[in-house]
Amino acid sequence: MSLKAITILILIFMIPAGVYSADTKDLTVDQILERVEAIYTASEFSAQFIQASTIKAMDISDSASGKLFIKYPGKMKWEYQEPEIQIITTDGDQLWMYRPADNQVMLGKASSFFSQGKGAGFLSDIRLLRKDFEIILEDIRFGDYYNLKLVPREQSWDIAYVQLLVSRKTFRIAQVFTYNAYEDVTRIELKDLTFNQTFGEDFFTFQIPAGVDVLRLDETPQ
Repeated sequence: MSLKAITILILIFMIPAGVYSADTKDLTVDQILERVEAIYTASEFSAQFIQASTIKAMDISDSASGKLFIKYPGKMKWEYQEPEIQIITTDGDQLWMYRPADNQVMLGKASSFFSQGKGAGFLSDIRLLRKDFEIILEDIRFGDYYNLKLVPREQSWDIAYVQLLVSRKTFRIAQVFTYNAYEDVTRIELKDLTFNQTFGEDFFTFQIPAGVDVLRLDETPQ
């Protein structure tokens, strides 16, 4: 059985009984996106996240969890709490990746880490969905969610397509699945979304602690 088929089965069994039959009128892709954009461009928000990744060829899986903070457009902070503390922050231009256990901060450009669907970067600027992807409303139904398949306009090995599950009632994004060309998959589940928050501009910058090793992600090895 393929990884995609297994993922579909897992999702089906995760859906609570009684929500599979929908009483919400079906909408077009454009109508769905309009409602999603209205939510994610109007308010700063936070969410708990659970991330699970599987490398198909090696049959390796791992998971992580923490809290996500978003300020439109382009600002994000991922605070990983499990299995170890890690902070990934961007102000829309600069990127900081801090790993206290390694006493290390990595610096780079946000575009190299979050562009074109990587790292679910479109959550901080939902308009990028229309810009970067061809979007298809899939027939396969996951309970009370719209199932959107996002195919990158520019093909690359690390993003073959992205799958979004969007609530039919609230139009909030519940899960993000990112598949690469080898059918490896990363799933991000968003829970306890809290909108109408206010974060200061300095919340999405990072002050490097004294004595921490600093590496640049864009440096060319000598």
